[in-house]
Amino acid sequence: MSPDSNLTLAQPSFASALDARRLGMSVAFTAQRAPQHLAIASQRGNRTYGELNAHANQLVRVLRAGGIRAGDSIAVMCSNRPEFAEIYSAALRAGLRLTPINWHLQADEVAYIVDNCEARAFVAEARVAEVAAGAALQAPKAELRLAIGGPISGFRSYEVALSEHSPENIEDPSPGATMLYTSGTTGRPKGVRRPRPSPGSAGDRQIMEREHPLRHGSSVVLCTGPLYHAAPLAFDLNLPLLAGVSIVLMDHWDAEETLRLIERHQVSHSHMVSTMFQRLLALPDETRSSFDLSSLRRVNHGAAPTPVHVKRAILDWWGPVLYEYYAGTEGGGTRIGPKEWLEKPGSVGRVTPGRELEILNDLGEALPPGEVGSVYFSTPSEGAFEYFGDDDKTRGAFRGDRFTLGDHGYLDHDGYLFLTGRTSELIISGGVNIYPAEVDAILLMHPAVADVGTVGVPNEEFGEEVKAVVQLAEGVAASDALAVELREFCRDRLAHYKCPKSVDFVSELPRSEAGKVMRRRVRDPYWEGYDRQM
Repeated sequence: MSPDSNLTLAQPSFASALDARRLGMSVAFTAQRAPQHLAIASQRGNRTYGELNAHANQLVRVLRAGGIRAGDSIAVMCSNRPEFAEIYSAALRAGLRLTPINWHLQADEVAYIVDNCEARAFVAEARVAEVAAGAALQAPKAELRLAIGGPISGFRSYEVALSEHSPENIEDPSPGATMLYTSGTTGRPKGVRRPRPSPGSAGDRQIMEREHPLRHGSSVVLCTGPLYHAAPLAFDLNLPLLAGVSIVLMDHWDAEETLRLIERHQVSHSHMVSTMFQRLLALPDETRSSFDLSSLRRVNHGAAPTPVHVKRAILDWWGPVLYEYYAGTEGGGTRIGPKEWLEKPGSVGRVTPGRELEILNDLGEALPPGEVGSVYFSTPSEGAFEYFGDDDKTRGAFRGDRFTLGDHGYLDHDGYLFLTGRTSELIISGGVNIYPAEVDAILLMHPAVADVGTVGVPNEEFGEEVKAVVQLAEGVAASDALAVELREFCRDRLAHYKCPKSVDFVSELPRSEAGKVMRRRVRDPYWEGYDRQM
């Protein structure tokens, strides 16, 4: 497809951005006002808002010609490129339920999601042609198949299909939604279906006007993570498109390239994760100081708590631009700004207005400040999420009208939440609870450590003992002496029962697409052959 940069279309009149959003037509609203304004910049091409809007309209017509109607589901497996934004915009205005799929998965994993989400259309990128073709053979309900950027066996060309239809705005838009799948650390991934907020709700206004203050013409967003993941999709695509601002898509993340793009595009907003901060700080001083980052106004971060010393170092470098949150695909939510965090270092903030947060013990009883338990959020006033097609898993996430993301933590006397780790990651040694994130935070302070995943491994007497699995900084060699040094480093800073009894070294720790260390994958090899009840 060769987008026409001069494309302008007769647009419907919207009284406000919120009116447009009610119909899933936010992109059309910006195209009406500023068709030449850059919407997407990427290694795979650019789009103005006029072009993005036109292609979204064409795709809706392609889908409708294939029998896809409002209320149906479609699946997309596509990297960070303009077509992802086109598909997303089309789904939101056609009343469809869109499921983005991790394009690193294998064919049977992709097929499960395409089939489970009940997709009637499957759009995939040619860079994963073999996987997409294999998945399509196992998901026959997705009869309409489109290939982006090249051929895929059994798929029709996305570009050719769009060229056959009118770019004019559709006359009968209706709001669609997304349904993302959890990472599936235990069992198959689960589709998280959430009710769409009522159009014009207080939540809409907060997002548009207060929670993410993007401004058309003065804001540029850098997308550092994959758009199939909940946080980049929300922070780096959805909200910028609602505000009509420019989005720079990274095809893959690189520390120095991030700094280069911030300077080149005068990036004002982004979303990052803890690992990115650590790798940015690991750059040579001369590299870090050679880029002008003064355009940055807000960097949201979450996925996993950032060690205190790492966040302090980023704040010293970038200034007070870091805004931390805690939430999941299922919902939830705490937040904390940079000034608050300096007063409450290590906290992920207080619960968002209109919501409630409690720390519960195993009996479901509320715990007082300072005591560690499971973190539970109140159900949103407009309805709870559900795991699509799995009532048992849905019920398992709730206690009454409270749900959990599976994390442990505690509240201080001011209501600030401090996370101690996931429930499933808890190490129980001799009946004592040990939180691996606490050990990680200490070891990450050592200059030899690039990353670490602390896990519980078998111990005949105590059930489990603490092991640190360490990824070393570049140029540092593993040795028995270094292992002893790291253990002593912990013993100087933590209660001895929390400290690693042993240290192993690996070249690379396994990570999720969100940047979290996949602790279960670190731990599982040590438990092979053991009958362990968790």
